[in-house]
Amino acid sequence: MLNMGGPSTVEETHDFLKNLFLDGDLIPLPFQRFLAPAIARRRTPKIEQQYADIGGGSPILRYTQLQGEGMAKLLDELHPETAPHKAYVAFRYAQPLTELTARQLKDDGVTRAIAFTQYPQYSCSTTGSSLNELYRRGKAGEMGDIKWSVIDRWGTHPGFIEAVAQNIEGALAKFPPEVRSDVVLLFSAHSLPMSIVNRGDPYVLEVSASVAAVMQRLGHSNPYRLVWQSQVGPSAWMGPQTDDALKGLARLGRKRAILVPIAFTSDHIETLYELDLEYAKEAQEMGMEVHRAESLNDSPVFIRALADIVTEHLRDVESGKPPTSLQMGLRCPGCTNSTCGQQKAWFARGG
Repeated sequence: MLNMGGPSTVEETHDFLKNLFLDGDLIPLPFQRFLAPAIARRRTPKIEQQYADIGGGSPILRYTQLQGEGMAKLLDELHPETAPHKAYVAFRYAQPLTELTARQLKDDGVTRAIAFTQYPQYSCSTTGSSLNELYRRGKAGEMGDIKWSVIDRWGTHPGFIEAVAQNIEGALAKFPPEVRSDVVLLFSAHSLPMSIVNRGDPYVLEVSASVAAVMQRLGHSNPYRLVWQSQVGPSAWMGPQTDDALKGLARLGRKRAILVPIAFTSDHIETLYELDLEYAKEAQEMGMEVHRAESLNDSPVFIRALADIVTEHLRDVESGKPPTSLQMGLRCPGCTNSTCGQQKAWFARGG
């Protein structure tokens, strides 16, 4: 289960930030080996305070483990031919890091594994970075002899869409029935620099597809927009930013909204701090009533969706289909990352 991860304790924040800024797939920097630690040191006190404000660390590891255990249990029933199943967590920037999980796979004698991204929508900077790191570990022989296949995107899977829609309906129930249909749904996803978008990264398109599928499931019951959060630095990013969208709605007289995390599978700092504390406070000061749809976390519907996604994947591979999707084989037209091409070829061969 591949994901960015987050520091489980405040004390882990610096290492998390250092690992993040050292990732050239995510944030290409000049003199990265020297600049990344300096940037991490400068940002650590502020981010430590944010993690302290949400309870002392990120819950993403706890929820990912819970989701993985539930998924594996269901898989034993849904696809007994490949039982017993076990879920491993491989975070890109926090413990357990991919290198640690690689050693665990080897120690456990694993011979068949699925690289299952926990980002529903594909981006080279998220799923791509995680797969690049897994490829580097595999090429170096750190995982032993494993036959690999990949689940690289699933942003329109019916189970995922149903879980999101049910959480939106739960948030809508907080508003009086007579005004419920006027509540604006703001689907919020982590933004991307336009430099990444313009080279052909599919993330914006795939997030848009998820939003369209959710609105179809809801019967287009409410007005909605797709907005973006977590912009960093002065360069151009995808917009509008979520906080700017809230300010615009207030200016236009739309005083009720629901924030919907559409690209996150569990709570972390972007939901618990940015959405719940920063944006909610701003909205309240503008006289708005804003609620957030719950993250997927321990949703039984979502955990069943994960199991269904893996079951379908296993059946496809067993029927002779390739170990990676057709879409995964296509590099961005503007790609200049040689590791990306090597990684795609390696997984297409089964590792």
